[in-house]
Amino acid sequence: MSEINVLEHDDVPEHHLVEVKDEDKILTQYNVGKDQLPKIRKTDPCVKILEEIKDFEIEEGRLIRIVRPHSVSGVSVAYRVVVRG
Repeated sequence: MSEINVLEHDDVPEHHLVEVKDEDKILTQYNVGKDQLPKIRKTDPCVKILEEIKDFEIEEGRLIRIVRPHSVSGVSVAYRVVVRG
């Protein structure tokens, strides 16, 4: 594992790999396609750490859930699609 885990830094929001079985439900809930979501590169340090934690390569097209603290609602959830890095 890398010496530095960027996900443990205070300024980096939580990143979670979405289960394949949940992807369609999320896309339907927000009425979007994967091509309409923001992207995150496979070379992004957060994706690399998730790969080390999960102990497998995250394929292009998978969804990443990003959870940020929000002053009004408590949390803000966003989704990104993994693309070639």
